[in-house]
Amino acid sequence: MSVEPEAAGPFFYVLRDAVRILYADDDPILREFALVNLSTEHAVLDTAADGAEALAKIEAQAPDIMLLDLEMPVMDGWETLRRLRANPKTRDLPVIVVTGREDVEAVDRAFSAGATSFVVKPLNWRLLSHQLRYVHRGAVAEREMAEARLAATAQLARLAAEGAQFIQRALARDPSLRAAALSFAKAADAALNADEPSKAA
Repeated sequence: MSVEPEAAGPFFYVLRDAVRILYADDDPILREFALVNLSTEHAVLDTAADGAEALAKIEAQAPDIMLLDLEMPVMDGWETLRRLRANPKTRDLPVIVVTGREDVEAVDRAFSAGATSFVVKPLNWRLLSHQLRYVHRGAVAEREMAEARLAATAQLARLAAEGAQFIQRALARDPSLRAAALSFAKAADAALNADEPSKAA
C-alpha cells in the first residue's frame, strides 16, 4: 500500500512511481550523486557523459524522463535537445535541463528548444526528486489523454462508416433521403475534425 507524503513521517522516497531516468552530464561526480540520490526501488537511473552517449542509450532503451546538462563535450545539451525534438520517437520525451546557467537567455533558449523544465546547479536533490515526480506524472496524464482522444476518434470513424453504409442502402430504396444524407455526412465530418485546431496548435 502506498503512503502519502503527509503521512510518511520525517522521510519518504519521493520517486515512488515506476520510472526510468537518464541523466546526461559530463561531471562524473554529479553522475554518481544522481545515482545515490535519485535511484529507489521504483526509480531506475542511467547516466551518460555527453549527448552522443545519451542518444545512443535512448535508442537502445528509451527512458521515461531525461535530465540534460547543457555544457558537455562531444555533443552539448543544445544539440541533444534539438535532435530529440526532431525525432518523432523522442519529440515528446520529458526533458529537464540541468545547468549552472540561470541567465534569461539560457532559460528562454532552453524552453524554445523544447525543454520541459529547467533547474539550476548546485542541485537540491530532494527538490529535483519532486520535480521529476510531477513532470513524469504530467507526461503520463498527457499521453493517456492523447490515447483517449485517438480511441474516441477511431470510434467516431467506425460509426460514421457504418452510418454511411446504412444511408447508401436507404438511398437505394428512397432517393428523397438525399438531403438528410448530406446533413449526416457534414455532421460526421465536423465531429471527426473537431480536434484539428488543437493538433495544429
